Amino acid sequence: MLPARLLIAPFSAALLSACVVAPYPGRVVYSQPVPAYAQPAPGYAQPVPGYGDEIVVDVAPPASYVEVVPVIPFAGAIWLGGYWGWGGGRHQWVPGRWDHARPGYAWRPHAWVQQGGRWHLHGGGWARH
Repeated sequence: MLPARLLIAPFSAALLSACVVAPYPGRVVYSQPVPAYAQPAPGYAQPVPGYGDEIVVDVAPPASYVEVVPVIPFAGAIWLGGYWGWGGGRHQWVPGRWDHARPGYAWRPHAWVQQGGRWHLHGGGWARH
């Protein structure tokens, strides 16, 4: 007959190796995105003089994030897609949001552009047609 320790070991290993399943996060509604330049790491992300709040970093942004667009909340609303911002010394996803259309203006999304071996975040905003 096998010692009890030899029987307990395989059963314990099987129990401890169980898969952990996390629930899918619920829908979160954001009224406004977190600014990409809120908490840059000192000496790492540097605002560019003359370019307002543009951020320049050495790290390329991650691949595009696919957002699930929630149901339109009111007639005439337009979806402003999310983007990879910069905060806390790393890229952070800033979720999209619904907004009121502005007559005579078009939304210009945030964009990362590589220049001189570094990545520049050009802030989005409303631009005249």
